[in-house]
Amino acid sequence: MIATIGRRIAVAGTVVALVSAGPAASLAETMNFKLLPRYSRATFKSDAPLETFIGTTADAGITATLAVDPATPQDAKGVVKVDMNHVRTGIDKRDADMRSKQYLDTDVEANRWTTFQVTKVEISGPLVPGKEAPAKIHGVLTVKQKPVERVADAKVMYLKLTPEQVEAQKRFGFASDNIKVKAKFATTFTDHGMQVPQLLFLKVNNEVELETDLVFAKE
Repeated sequence: MIATIGRRIAVAGTVVALVSAGPAASLAETMNFKLLPRYSRATFKSDAPLETFIGTTADAGITATLAVDPATPQDAKGVVKVDMNHVRTGIDKRDADMRSKQYLDTDVEANRWTTFQVTKVEISGPLVPGKEAPAKIHGVLTVKQKPVERVADAKVMYLKLTPEQVEAQKRFGFASDNIKVKAKFATTFTDHGMQVPQLLFLKVNNEVELETDLVFAKE
């Protein structure tokens, strides 16, 4: 498994290096992008006085769509969905408790997915190939069917490949146009209708930090 992760990191790093030397892009159309799950992940972190734990999921645990014109990224539309049944914290009992009726109640299909629907993007200008751009991504976060508005601090990287680079990288899922989005924001259990028991308040923080690292390729 470590070797597999190493190969994935090496491939992603190679693509970034190739793109940084790539030609200027033709930025004139809205493009639809698909998620590359093998290079993407989603995590959440609870940092309580007596315990800190991180839940992580990747591959089949994440789905996402993105539509954006690199010339006008402020008009981007997208949605990210995380299957909470795939999130792992490293302790099976804790994972089972998290998915129980008291908390996420993921046996109910509508509760199984945590979603973030993009509504607005604040960014300084067009996406420039090979250059990371800071952004504020506004959206609606829905956990256990309770939607709340949230704003994520994000970094967006637009990756443009030459035909030769596409030929070399297409077996890994990459295309002529690729986008990497790293975002983080916070929410609380209580905002989504859940209450941390008093017995656990030193081990589970009501506030949860969420982070995504998503890689998209043009469809």
